Amino acid sequence: MIPEERKLGRWMTVSLVVGNMIGSGIFLLPVALAPLGWNSVGGWLLTVAGGLCIAATFCWLVRAIPREGGPYVYTREAFGPLPAFMVTWSYWISLWIGNAAIAVAGVSYISVFLPFLSTAPGAAAVAACVLIWGVSIINLSGTRAAGGFQLVTTVIKLIPLVVVILLAALAIASGEAAPRPLAAGELSAPAITAAATLTLWALLGLESATVPAGKIRDPQRTIPFATLTGTALTGLVYLITCSAIVLLMPAETIAGSSAPFADFVTRFWAPEPALFIALFAAIACIGALNGWVLVLAELPFAMARAGAFPAWFGKQTAAGAPARSLIVSSGLMTAVVLLNYQRSATEIFAFLILLSTATTLFMYLACALAALKLSGRLPHSRLMIGLAAVATVYAVWTIYGAGGEAVGWGVALLALGVPVHFAMRKTARDPR
Repeated sequence: MIPEERKLGRWMTVSLVVGNMIGSGIFLLPVALAPLGWNSVGGWLLTVAGGLCIAATFCWLVRAIPREGGPYVYTREAFGPLPAFMVTWSYWISLWIGNAAIAVAGVSYISVFLPFLSTAPGAAAVAACVLIWGVSIINLSGTRAAGGFQLVTTVIKLIPLVVVILLAALAIASGEAAPRPLAAGELSAPAITAAATLTLWALLGLESATVPAGKIRDPQRTIPFATLTGTALTGLVYLITCSAIVLLMPAETIAGSSAPFADFVTRFWAPEPALFIALFAAIACIGALNGWVLVLAELPFAMARAGAFPAWFGKQTAAGAPARSLIVSSGLMTAVVLLNYQRSATEIFAFLILLSTATTLFMYLACALAALKLSGRLPHSRLMIGLAAVATVYAVWTIYGAGGEAVGWGVALLALGVPVHFAMRKTARDPR
């Protein structure tokens, strides 16, 4: 049992949610959104609204079921052990694969200051492994240490986003720049749908606080506050910063940029401060990696406690760290990096983000459906039932928008969970 003073408090939990959502993707997202113009604003509004509905659904679930494991616990309560295992197993795989991509992205930003990382054979892979085990050591020190590190990195990674907001406000107020005019007929449903699909990637992670519920102080209040506050804050910051870059700069400039945030700062401030964007992006990756490692280690730990994983994973240190689960998960991340070190960072990152997105969308759908099925047992509210229904429709829509390749990989990982579930039952504890 972890003492209350070692658990994550309200703002550390908020930083876990915000820090896991703000990773490397946001610094390149304006490039993909630039051709869509004002449609990107519509896409952001849909994404933030849909994300808040999903976040509210998680809040509804955690108030009634404040147990560690998050998605696994909710889907097991609603649909039984096998569907719960399939959803959570595929989600866990996507996390340790996706985290490897985050580590690779972090190294690519660090290589701006240490060029040998991008030129020396194998140097990037070694550096990515060092990042993985560095944040793993922090997490081995306990949830409180990981939470403190997450809070600091989250505050730091917000700096470039705030700078963009301030520069945009000053540019508009001084008349130096004005938003691109909205052309007649520019807005269209297909373009807004395309923008919403792209922007959803940036909000993945809103569920982060539900997984380590046992390590959070007063989870029935803290997790809903952190989930809704973190999702709303991140969505608002993303909406303003990305829209400012897309609408205040020429579309062709952004579309051809490799560092849109840096280009924006250069245009409306100076080249020298723009150099620090790479540093902030690297910190964003390291902070996101830290938060996701915490979530990644808690999933098999919680599943072992529930009897779905071997009991070996259900041990923790005196500091409350699920050490065995953490070491195995970090080892798997290391293997992904080393197996792919000869491929380009862009190729690795694009594929792994696609895989991670697909499996997370299926998990969101399963949890929304679980909330609807369990609505008779949850604190009854027509508003919450309505929000869970909207979250279900939104999850189905985003799965459709993700495309055939992403959905295909997501279904494949779900199907892989069936034989694994029965294999695990032979070695895991059965609490019933």
